[in-house]
Amino acid sequence: QVQLVESGGGLVQAGGSLRLSCAASGLTFSTYGMGWFRQAPGKEREFVAAISWSGDTTYHANSVKGRFAISRDNAKSTVYLQMNSLKPEDTAVYYCAADRSGLYSTVHYQYDYWGQGTQVTVSS
Repeated sequence: QVQLVESGGGLVQAGGSLRLSCAASGLTFSTYGMGWFRQAPGKEREFVAAISWSGDTTYHANSVKGRFAISRDNAKSTVYLQMNSLKPEDTAVYYCAADRSGLYSTVHYQYDYWGQGTQVTVSS
């Protein structure tokens, strides 16, 4: 079955960096668009970044643009989220998701599979 497994979360001070990874199995990874979303306590799930199947096209939410970067390695069936200049408001559970259309959607209902999430906590 399809599995998406996130890793790399943790506790970091404001201004620090983290790199999240999402390893996929059970699907033809190179044909799927991939996205990252996050959800803070008491808040709606929020789009963070997305990347097309080829990696040629990426899209980042305004709130993270210039600080976060999504990338993928199709040979490793893995998508990454490099997070720099972290702020306390970035604290959330981060989820990766796979979209069989291969595109880079910003809406959660477009995605077909989800990981279990990894906690990112940024202290001030």
